[in-house]
Parts: sequence; structure tokens; C-alpha cells
Amino acid sequence: MAAALTPENIRTAPKVLLHDHLDGGLRAGTVVDLADAAGYAKLPTRDAEELAGWFLGAAHSGSLERYLETFGHTVAVMQTRESLVRVAREAAEDLAADGVVYAEIRFAPELHVEQGLDLDNVVQAVLEGFAAGPSSITVRCLLTAMRHAARSREIAELAVRYRDAGVVGFDIAGAEKGFPPTRHLDAFEYVRQQNAHVTIHAGEAFGLPSIWEAIQWCGADRLGHGVRIVDDITMDRHGTPQLGRLAAYVRDMRIPLEMCPTSNVHTGAATSLADHPIRLLRDLRFRVTVNTDNRLMSGCTMSSECQALVDTFDWGWTDLRWLTINAMKSAFVPFDQRLALIDEIIKPGYEKLLSP
Repeated sequence: MAAALTPENIRTAPKVLLHDHLDGGLRAGTVVDLADAAGYAKLPTRDAEELAGWFLGAAHSGSLERYLETFGHTVAVMQTRESLVRVAREAAEDLAADGVVYAEIRFAPELHVEQGLDLDNVVQAVLEGFAAGPSSITVRCLLTAMRHAARSREIAELAVRYRDAGVVGFDIAGAEKGFPPTRHLDAFEYVRQQNAHVTIHAGEAFGLPSIWEAIQWCGADRLGHGVRIVDDITMDRHGTPQLGRLAAYVRDMRIPLEMCPTSNVHTGAATSLADHPIRLLRDLRFRVTVNTDNRLMSGCTMSSECQALVDTFDWGWTDLRWLTINAMKSAFVPFDQRLALIDEIIKPGYEKLLSP
């Protein structure tokens, strides 16, 4: 008989996280500490518990733009080498404690140079913090360029420069509307020419054109969110799903979807968890993965995301195992490392839960 799907058992299950923002996952207490050290006086409260509640409330506005405003506070206190090392180390510690065995954490180096650090200093500090984390988790890094800015080629070159030190890919993020990924074609072409990996925030706050550009123009290996791919799926009169050409291509090519259910509800990309397209996309066997996006802003963990899906869709251990293996297959580390984690950690971990 399988182990009960309790929060504690779900926490012990091996999990894989592909979409998690460093500046969206700080401990609230750390934000307060770093603000005090930096003399940053703009926090809405200096009480850690109240601050965590404030972040969650601001994030739950249903607007991606309002959601993104909260990062002004976290980024403001992540401007020194010491703060970046601490935040990165604590991220690794928190994820490991939550049962995550592999994580790719992303951040935008260009946002952390306001007090004298250069881009290399920023990346080195974050990688140092990850390396200081627990041995039970493998943490790799994705470097993000801001889609409204003009430093994407520079960040792409940075990602390639540190590819052997723990950086496994390149990303763009920020408001989708008005800032299509094709504005950064030179960066994407450079990364691909260097045989490096690309994931692009697409299909979260904007629809199919954003996804199409990310894949067909920019060569995205994965889609950050990709929720709006459901707009290319219709139901015929018998209730049978019919895939449009773009949705069919995404499924046929096994392009991973980095879905973040709680965050998607908070930003308005999905109206509710029950209405989130992850259920339909899982049933249709898209390469679905489950992620946290911003653990501080959305008040979530990988375990709470899994628990919410279990409770909402009546999913079981086999569903969680399928999602986890999907994610590990889609990671940007070499194939042999992916296979080792699947065969030596993920499958045995779920076997224990399925047959305790």
C-alpha cells in the first residue's frame, strides 16, 4: 500500500525545480536583516512575519505588473557580495530542506550592480553561495536578461563565460506585453551558436504570439510558464481536445513547460488552481513540469505546490513522479547527470513511497 499523501511525505519525496527566481525566494527575515545592514528604509514593515504577509498580499493582486513591483524591495537589499552569497546559500538550504534534489535558480545580474559590483562579481557571488549549500541538492544557475533593457547580449556572453562554473542557461524575463523576445535575437543567436541552452518567459501574461516567437525565432529549449499554449487547444462537439499547429508542435517536440500554478493564479495567468491548464496539458501528455517561480511572493514551496495539485486534481504519487522525471529530463545539465539523478535518486525515492 502506498504511503499517504501527507505534507510530510510529500516533503520527503525527491523533487526537481526548473523555474525559481533568486530575488523572489528570500526568507522574509533575511530581507529585514539585509535592509538593516544596507540602511534601506523603504520596507513596508520590519516585522518578518508581517513582511511575508505583505509580499503575499501584493503578489495576489491578479496583475503581473503589480507582482513584479514587489521585487524592488528584494533587489534593493541584494547589492553586495555578502548579501548575494547569503541569499544564494539560503536558497539552496531551503530547497534541500523541502526535498528538492536538483534546482535551476535564475536571476538577472544587471539588477545587482547599483553599489559597485560588476556583472562578473555578481555571478561569482551567487555561485559561491550555491556551492556552500547542502550536499543533498545540486543547484545550477540560469542568467536572466531583462526584456525591457538592452543588455541581453552582454548577459548571454556572461552565461556562456560561466557555463563550466555552474551557469547552465540563458533566459529573458520581465513584462511580456510590448517587449517581444525577438528584440533580443542577437543574444539568442549567440547562445545557440555556442551550443548553450535557452529558456524564455513566454505565454504567461501574453498569448500565443509570445510562445511562437520564443520557439520559432529565438530557439527556446524550454518555455517559462507557457500557460497560454492552452489558447491553441479547442474542444470539438464531442468534448475531444483538438490541438492547433503551435500546440501540436510544442507537444510533438517535447518542449518543456515550466508551469508555476500558484504564481500563475497570483499574476492572473490562470483564474484559479482548479481552472489551471496544467491538468489538461498533463492529460494530453505535454512535457509539463511544476515549479515555484517566487517562493517569497507567492508564499509557496515545491511541497506546497505538489500538495495543492494533489488536493485539487486528486493526483497521486505516480503523477508526482511523472512530473518530477519530466523536469529532470528537461534540465540543462548533461544527459549522464540527468540520468544518474533519475535512476539513483528520483525513481528509488518514489518507489519507497509507492511501496513503503
